[in-house]
Amino acid sequence: MRKTFLVYLVSIAAFFGPFTQTIYSPLLPELARRLQASQDAVNLTIAIYPIFFACMQLVYGPLMDRFGRRKLLLIGFMFYVCATIGAALSETVAQLILFRALQAMGVAAGSVAAITIIGDLFEGHKRGRSMGIYQMLVALGPGLGPVVGGIVGQHYGVDRLFWLLFACSLAFWLVLFIGLPETRTAHASGGQFRLRQMTAVLTHRIGLAIVVLGSVQYAVFYTLLVLLPNLLVDVYALTPSRIGWLFLPISVCIVIGSMIGGRVQEHVEAKKLLLLLASFNMMSVLLFVITASLSVPALATGLAIFGLSLGLSLPVQITILSNEMPNHRATATGVYNFFRYVWMTIGPIAGTFFYRFGYKIEFFVFVLIFIAVLFFMYYRFFGRMELSASDKSYS
Repeated sequence: MRKTFLVYLVSIAAFFGPFTQTIYSPLLPELARRLQASQDAVNLTIAIYPIFFACMQLVYGPLMDRFGRRKLLLIGFMFYVCATIGAALSETVAQLILFRALQAMGVAAGSVAAITIIGDLFEGHKRGRSMGIYQMLVALGPGLGPVVGGIVGQHYGVDRLFWLLFACSLAFWLVLFIGLPETRTAHASGGQFRLRQMTAVLTHRIGLAIVVLGSVQYAVFYTLLVLLPNLLVDVYALTPSRIGWLFLPISVCIVIGSMIGGRVQEHVEAKKLLLLLASFNMMSVLLFVITASLSVPALATGLAIFGLSLGLSLPVQITILSNEMPNHRATATGVYNFFRYVWMTIGPIAGTFFYRFGYKIEFFVFVLIFIAVLFFMYYRFFGRMELSASDKSYS
């Protein structure tokens, strides 16, 4: 019971990251009027967030391996709480941009700490199920944020939204302070950090395959999210309200898939399962290309299948990564998250540029890239390879 409580505790800490990123996105026009700023400048307060969130993954990972999980999570989350006060008090868009960057720098500790602590607490099948809980709560964040922000902002304004976020995050920090023990194990690295610890993740036989898969999946996922409104307007001429509802299938199915994926690991060997689920995810992208222009229900079905396949594979990835790299678990998690969040940003930028050539061509190219990744994964997972020095140091 105690360990289950800790799983939900650290998963909620990770949930605050994506939740905060999108919480006031429905209020951007109102925010532009209140700050007397251009829409582009206000949009930057959203765009700046994932950049700092991604970079801090590389900072928190090694620090948590050296100094412990609890201390760094408490410091990072309190930094986020204080930055939220700054966001609530911001009177110019420049101030809000600054405090949004500081929010991201602080709350980034949550995602690294959650995966690492779950890895510390559990072994085998229980670790996989717990990773499913983590991924489920993280997947809720981006979808739930705009819902809460829209309701609170409509009735009380964007200022009180930030103050509500401050109150909730401060209360949660107190729960963390009281309820979270240190979980760093005796065999985990506590020595001086060296850059090769970080680069070794990318030369590790299994670690590199996981990083590459996660990066491609996030690039496809966020490209789809960004381009979907344009596609729905161009092909079906849908109104904004109807477009909003079509984000629901993918969000709900990611959550469902994450819950199931954590449990399926108990019955199938993890690497074989991940290769199967990644293949399913690739085929779902191809299905989307085929069905997107047939009808709105067919498109919604394609989105749901993509969300389900993505959700199924995510907890398996982080379980394998945690199993393979126990001595530098936080560093490995930080590198994995960094590349996912970087490609989460790069994917939509490239996708928006190439959209002019047609979305079908664009996502078919993603399918070809996905197929190459599957062959690469098979080679790294099951090919005959000598155990590299980095593999030995992480084992």
